[in-house]
Amino acid sequence: MRRALLMLAAAALSIGAAPAPYPIVKPGTAFGFPADHGAHPDYRTEWWYVTGWLRTAGGRDLGFQITFFRVRPYGDPGNPSRFAPNQILFAHAGLSDPAIGRLLHGERTARAGFGLAEARVGDADVHIRDWRLRRLPGGDFASTVVAPDFTLALRFRTTQPVMLQGDAGYSRKGPDPRQASHYYSIPHLRVAGTVLRNGRAERVTGEAWLDREWSSSYLAGGAVGWDWAGLNLDDGGALMAFRIRGKDGRTTWAGGSLRRADGRIVRFGPKDVIFTPLRRWQSPRTGGRYPVSQRLSIRLPEGARHFVLTPLFADQELDGRRAGMPAYWEGAVRTSGGRGYLELTGYAAPLAM
Repeated sequence: MRRALLMLAAAALSIGAAPAPYPIVKPGTAFGFPADHGAHPDYRTEWWYVTGWLRTAGGRDLGFQITFFRVRPYGDPGNPSRFAPNQILFAHAGLSDPAIGRLLHGERTARAGFGLAEARVGDADVHIRDWRLRRLPGGDFASTVVAPDFTLALRFRTTQPVMLQGDAGYSRKGPDPRQASHYYSIPHLRVAGTVLRNGRAERVTGEAWLDREWSSSYLAGGAVGWDWAGLNLDDGGALMAFRIRGKDGRTTWAGGSLRRADGRIVRFGPKDVIFTPLRRWQSPRTGGRYPVSQRLSIRLPEGARHFVLTPLFADQELDGRRAGMPAYWEGAVRTSGGRGYLELTGYAAPLAM
C-alpha cells in the first residue's frame, strides 16, 4: 500500500490538464500570509521545499533538503469513510556530506488523518508521524526529520520578505496558461540546529531557501522533467531559474526571477534563461546521466550574466525507486558569488504517468 500511494503521489507531479473538480491556477490571485504558508487542499498537489548549506562546528560543509508533499487523489469527495485517501502526504529528506560521497536520504508517507499526518490550513504546519515542518510564533520556521542514517533538527530564521515568483505568484510552466503553479520563495533563511549521525550530534549553522508551490496541472503532456536552481547570492540577492525539458532534451518553457541586493526584482521569460551542461555524471544505480555542472545564463536589462554551478560532489542522486518514488538529482552547488541547490528530474526516467 505504501508503494502504491507513493507512485500515485509521484505521478501527480507530471500530469497534463487537470480534470474537474481540481481548481485551475489563474493569474491575479492575491496572496495572504500567514494563510498561504498553510495547505491548499482543493488543489491537486502542493509542496513545502527547504534546501540549504550547513557548516559544522569543525568547519565542514554539508548540504540538506527537507520536502513535504500534499496530494489530493482523484476520487469521490463525498466518501464518508475516515479511511478514504482524500489527502496523501509524503516527504523526503537528504543529507549531502563530501566525506561520505553519496546522498543519505529517507522518506515518510501517510494518508492524512488519525493524528498520524496532517497539513494544516491557515499556516505552515505539516507532519508525518515524527517528521514535521512548521512556522513558529514570531515568523521563524522549524523542522525535525528522523531518517535511517541521520536526524535533522533545524530552525530557520527569516531575514527577507516573501519573494513572489512569476507574475505576482502565478508561475507559468508551459504554453498552456493552465500549466502553472502558485509559487513563492523565502531566500536567505538563517539556519541553526543539530545534525545527528552515528549517535553523535553536531551543532550546525548555515543558510537555506524555502520554496512553496501548489498546482493542479504542472507539466505539459510532452514534458519529461526540469532543471531548477535556487541561489542565495553573497550580496543579499536571490536567483531562481528553471527550464522544462521535452522528450528531445530541448527547453519547452523557462522562467525565473532575480531579486537584487536592493530588493528590485527582474522577471525572466522563456528566452531569458539558458542552462548549458558542462559536466555529466552517470549514476551506477539508475543509469541516469545528470548534468551536475552547468552554466546558468540569464538575460538582464544591462546584459547577460552567467553562473557556473559546481556540485559539492557528484553523487547527490535521490534514488527513491524502492519506495515507489522517482529517481532524481538534488544537490548542493557553488557558484561565483553564491551558493544554493540544483534539481534535475527526468534524467533517469521521464516524469510521466
